Amino acid sequence: MSPVRGYTGWLGTILGTPDPIGLGRFYAGLLGGDLDEGDPEFVTLLVRPTDTTSLGFQLEPDHVPPVWPDPAGGQQMQVHLDIGVASLPEAVEDAVALGARPADQQPQDDVRVMLDPAGHPFCLYTDD
Repeated sequence: MSPVRGYTGWLGTILGTPDPIGLGRFYAGLLGGDLDEGDPEFVTLLVRPTDTTSLGFQLEPDHVPPVWPDPAGGQQMQVHLDIGVASLPEAVEDAVALGARPADQQPQDDVRVMLDPAGHPFCLYTDD
């Protein structure tokens, strides 16, 4: 299938946060890459600087963290990042040291649902 006409190959994912620089630094510590902190309201992390994949962190002063899982069923996660790792215990330890926390519910043995400092869920999974 062909992409839309004029597609440049750039693909970014943007996360809302009350602290774009802080969340950008968290993900730079978690994933590596080059962090552009030039605009305090919109920070970009080039995860692989030779690629066109990025994470952006946009200022949302009234950000409300997603609820996962929502026992009332009113809110869905909407989007999350899957991050493949060689050692789940070591990756969890590193993520926690950077400011993440494990979610209360863990649905699979080979996956750890984590919450970043702004409350966005992401998954660390054993990538065989």
